[in-house]
Amino acid sequence: MMRSLFSGVSGLINHQVRMDVLGHNIANINTYGYKKSRVSFQDILSQTISGAAAPTAQKGGVNPKQVGLGMTVASIDKIFTQGSLQTTGLNLDLAIQGDGFFVLKKGEETFYTRAGAFGLDKNGTLLNPANGLRVQGWQAVRTGGQSIINSTGTLEDIVIPVGEKEPAKATQLIKYKSNLNSETPLLPEGREATQEERLSATVSTNIDAYDSLGNVHGLMLEFTRVPGESNAWYVTAAVDGADPNTLSLDVAGGSTNDSNTIVMRFDNQGAPLSIEDNPTVAGAPADMINTGRLTASLNVTFPENGIVQAINLDLGSVGGYDGITQFAAPTSTRAYEQDGYGLGYLEAFTVDNSGVITGTFTNGVKAQLAQVALATFTNPQGLTVEGDNTFRESNNSGLANVGSAETGGRGKITSGTLEMSNVDLAEQFTDMIVTQRGFQANSRSITTSDQMLQELLTLKR
Repeated sequence: MMRSLFSGVSGLINHQVRMDVLGHNIANINTYGYKKSRVSFQDILSQTISGAAAPTAQKGGVNPKQVGLGMTVASIDKIFTQGSLQTTGLNLDLAIQGDGFFVLKKGEETFYTRAGAFGLDKNGTLLNPANGLRVQGWQAVRTGGQSIINSTGTLEDIVIPVGEKEPAKATQLIKYKSNLNSETPLLPEGREATQEERLSATVSTNIDAYDSLGNVHGLMLEFTRVPGESNAWYVTAAVDGADPNTLSLDVAGGSTNDSNTIVMRFDNQGAPLSIEDNPTVAGAPADMINTGRLTASLNVTFPENGIVQAINLDLGSVGGYDGITQFAAPTSTRAYEQDGYGLGYLEAFTVDNSGVITGTFTNGVKAQLAQVALATFTNPQGLTVEGDNTFRESNNSGLANVGSAETGGRGKITSGTLEMSNVDLAEQFTDMIVTQRGFQANSRSITTSDQMLQELLTLKR
């Protein structure tokens, strides 16, 4: 009789545990990154009244007689299914689509979370503003004007240096994509050309270039028809603020061009054929390029600040149409790209799907600043819940496998969104009804056992 009482009590206690878990799930239905829990039951030790007997020659086997002693909680499991994403528009609100956890640090303690409502402190450190835990990842290293992120290196705090300076970079390469009208008049042979004839036979391109201090200098290339040659052009450079006596255009090779002019030739299909030096002394050694890229070096000296600069002019490829061409079409004067810029300040940043934070500077430069790390576990259900939407590694979770998003089975990061709780309210209410009925049924077994005991007590009367 007492067994039924204790079984009923165990049912009451453990259904209350299930109700506690359901209440916790419902309370966190709007908690970002929350993962619901479920309770599984199992029966506990049974009392054996008689054991089993094996079959013999005279009779068959006999099953054991056992009376159960109630139930207990088998497990409380975390369900790591994907939650829906809510758009917030804040670029530091990050959500994970797929497997993975953000890595957070508090001193030497490491925590993991699915909630990505992050922000910056006064030092520009990326963190969870609710508890101050710092987001971990890899800081970019700037070398030679390039940003390099080592996603296999040691994790570190991520710092976004808002307002940081991006130093000026001198122009080293200018790319041209122009057309020289093949019907441009030729310069007269045997006499000095008039100013009007020279202007009509000259085509110019303009682009702004930068010196190492970030000063802007207009750079102009003039293309003038070579007298007596229908497919050849003189190319001459002019740079604002430069000493014209020090300007020189040189084609790579064994000799140095002493003039500010080179010769560019085209084939009958309008594609570049070659470029060569045009030294001031007739018959002097001259270099020529007639394969691959046609690149000339423009050497410039700025007397105001003593800067000496070499700029490579990419005029196109031999036989190709990706640079300067010569067709019977209107002249276009397009220098479409140069790699220099002035001083800039970090004014904005974005986060892509792999967690890379890219900064945009006021001078138009975009550079990688850092990358957010993700961690996965062999058994995420083995993680220990630590509160504040965080988990901690345990003996049964396995070690954290840390790396960049979208690699090694890790999910992708979506900026401007947050992952909602995966609690299904209809499911929780249904489980609540089932739990309530289970609790009521166990209470009935207790009251019924009590009534039976009362009957025993009244037998003596």
